Amino acid sequence: MQVAIITGAGSGIGLGAAKKLSEAGMAIVGTGRDAGKLAAVEDELGGPERFAHVAVDLMEDAAPRQIVDCALERFGRVDFVVNNAGIGRPQPVHEASDEVLDHVLGLMLRAPFRLIREALPHMRAGSGIVNVTSTYAMIGGWRGGAYSAAKAGMAGLTEHLACQYGPQGIRSNAVAPGVIPTPMTEGRYENEIFQRMNTDMTPFPRLGEVEDVANVIAFLCSEGGAFLNGQTIAVDGGWSRTKYLSEYALTSTWSPERGSS
Repeated sequence: MQVAIITGAGSGIGLGAAKKLSEAGMAIVGTGRDAGKLAAVEDELGGPERFAHVAVDLMEDAAPRQIVDCALERFGRVDFVVNNAGIGRPQPVHEASDEVLDHVLGLMLRAPFRLIREALPHMRAGSGIVNVTSTYAMIGGWRGGAYSAAKAGMAGLTEHLACQYGPQGIRSNAVAPGVIPTPMTEGRYENEIFQRMNTDMTPFPRLGEVEDVANVIAFLCSEGGAFLNGQTIAVDGGWSRTKYLSEYALTSTWSPERGSS
């Protein structure tokens, strides 16, 4: 039975990925800071024979060893590492303090780097790494700041891993979601400009869902994705391929008959 480590597995995209990979027959080692949420996921996914959880702050020095040791002790192997844990509500550079910068880079770049480093010696040919980045890693993003920097760093790390460890049969890819309604983005759609940035700039008639992203993660961990390496797949309904809209356009009312006002 293959084994996948998933960070941030207690809710949102991490939980969705845990469900999909469990359905594919994998055992899951899920991490998060809320032991209660992780225990509930364990019950949902078939108990301790199929799901092990590690309640830990990923930025703690001992966290990577603790997570990988759990996988080895409980299931004897590590096949996939899905780096998903993150925080939202980005700030532009001029608003971000050193504390915010250190926290964002620590959680979303340093912590994945260290977990991968710990897992690599135990991964064999046919295994893989999936880093959950963001469309803000691809285009910068309004108010992106440290968030964009961290996610872009993870994208660069993904490409390095693909080159360095691909010859050993270890694939590395990234999934770049658009804004997906999850607990992390809760409340942001109450902002009209945020709504328009996402709905008015997305050439698809609905919002993205957790399952959309989880399906791509599961594909990258399947035989169907066995020759994908060094790729970033944007799961955003086409948002990152549309043209930029100015602040004036975002705050104006427009119709074909009246033009902008």
